[in-house]
Amino acid sequence: VQLVESGGGLVQPGGSLRLSCVASGFTFRRYVMSWYRQAPEKERELVARISETGAFTWYSDSVKGRFTISRDNDKNTEYLQMNSLKPEDTAVYYCNTYPPEMNWGQGTQVAVSS
Repeated sequence: VQLVESGGGLVQPGGSLRLSCVASGFTFRRYVMSWYRQAPEKERELVARISETGAFTWYSDSVKGRFTISRDNDKNTEYLQMNSLKPEDTAVYYCNTYPPEMNWGQGTQVAVSS
């Protein structure tokens, strides 16, 4: 099993980033997938999740209306489009199933700063 996140970087407040997560080693299309994040000195938190077919999504209140989760089951990939980024979005972002069942990947660092 492998989860490989990418797409992070340094962005100014109000900017956008698109994260990707490529999954392998399990039947991706059979799992609810999610994005989590962990800010410095804080617990890892659930940010968004998406149903197996992509028909249903859920967002935490802190990102609702700004982030969009999606998936491509043919590519075993999920995405997180992040718009109107704020400094408090600074964190390492991880993908996993929901609830998290797979080994965590390395994550991708997102830093929002002017």
